This record gives sequence, structure tokens and C-alpha cells, in this order.
Amino acid sequence: MLAGVAAGLADYLDVDPTLVRIGFVALTLLGGVAVPLYLAGWLLIPDEDADLSVAEELLERERIR
Repeated sequence: MLAGVAAGLADYLDVDPTLVRIGFVALTLLGGVAVPLYLAGWLLIPDEDADLSVAEELLERERIR
């Protein structure tokens, strides 16, 4: 819901997004592992209509400087 990571992952895995969100919540409660995974997904998985991920865009901007 925040960055679309769970919905994108659910679409890729062909499962219900609610199951992925529940998995993220469970991983958060069992040690907080989901927070860095969610952030990594947000940075590394490109948007549906984009060619580059957020991380790739940042690296490209730095390369141009």
C-alpha cells in the first residue's frame, strides 16, 4: 500500500496481496526482518510503467554529475 512492493510481489508470485502483506507483518513481528526487505524491494523493483528502479535512477543521476 505504501510503495506497492507487496502488490507487485504478489502479482509476480500469482498469489493474493493480502497473503504477502500478512507475511511482511509476521516477519516484522518476528525480528523486524521485513522492514529492510520492504525497503530493498522498494529500491530495487521498478514500477510497473518504469524501466528503471529507484536505485537505478539514483545511480544514473550520480553518474551524470
